Amino acid sequence: FFFQGQHRRQLFSMVRGTSRQTRKRSAKANDIEDLVNQPRKSTRWEPARWRETWKNISRMRANRDAPVDTMGCDKLAKENEDPETFRLQILLSLMLSSQTKDEVTAAAMERLTDRGCNLKTLLTMPEAELRDVIHPVGFNRQKAKFIKKTCEILHKDYAGDIPNTVEKLMTLPGVGPKMAHLTMRCAWKVVSGIGVDTHVHRISNRLRWVPKPTKTPEQTRLALEAWLPRAYWNEINNLLVGFGQQTCLPVRPRCSECINRPICPFVKCLKK
Repeated sequence: FFFQGQHRRQLFSMVRGTSRQTRKRSAKANDIEDLVNQPRKSTRWEPARWRETWKNISRMRANRDAPVDTMGCDKLAKENEDPETFRLQILLSLMLSSQTKDEVTAAAMERLTDRGCNLKTLLTMPEAELRDVIHPVGFNRQKAKFIKKTCEILHKDYAGDIPNTVEKLMTLPGVGPKMAHLTMRCAWKVVSGIGVDTHVHRISNRLRWVPKPTKTPEQTRLALEAWLPRAYWNEINNLLVGFGQQTCLPVRPRCSECINRPICPFVKCLKK
C-alpha cells in the first residue's frame, strides 16, 4: 500500500506539473499574440502641430505674390526654348541666385537672355563680358568663372545638356546640394530631395522643425528629410521661401501678422 500510494502521488504530481507547463505555454502564446496585435507606436520624431503650422503658412501664401513666385529659378527660364537650353537656364539662374536677391538675379538673367542665354553663346562670350552682364549679383567674379567652366563641361561631357542626377550636378563648379536638388525638381521634374536655402534653414529652426538646432542648410535638409513625408518635399522650398520673404523675415519678423503666432515656438521664446 505504501508503494502504491507513493506511485499515485508521483503520477498526480507529474500530471499537475504538465498542466501548469501547458497553462504557462498557453499564457506565453497569448501574451506574444497580444503584443503582435497591439498597434505599433511610431519611433520617428516629428515636430508638434506641424501640419497645422503648414496649413496656416499655406493660407498666408495663398496669393503667391512673393518675389520667389515671379522671379524664382523656374520662372526665369524661357519655356519656348529647346529643352536643353531651358534646363541650362534653370541651372544658371540658380547659380546666380546664391547670396543674391531675386530681383537682382532676375535682372541679370534678363540681360543674359537679351544676348542669347544658350550654351553656344556662353561658350564664346569672354569671361570679363559675362562678369559685366551678371553684375551686380553677389560674387559675380567667381560666378562668371563657374559659369564658363560649367559650360565647357556640359559641352564636353554631357552633349550640351545638364546632368540628370544630384551626384553629377554637384561635380559642376559652385553647385552644392541646394542647387542640385532644385535643379532636379525644376529642370528634370524629379523630386530628389529638399532644396534648403537661407529662408528654409532659418524658418525650420524657428518653428523647431528640426529635433535640435542646425548650423548649416545641409544639416537642416537632412533633418527635414528624416521626418517630413515625401509628398511635401516638392512644395516646401517655394512655400517657406515666400513666407520668409514676406512674413518670417530674417530681421524684425512680422510675428503680429502671422496666424501661427499662438503656436509658434519662436514667438514663445521672444516673450520670455
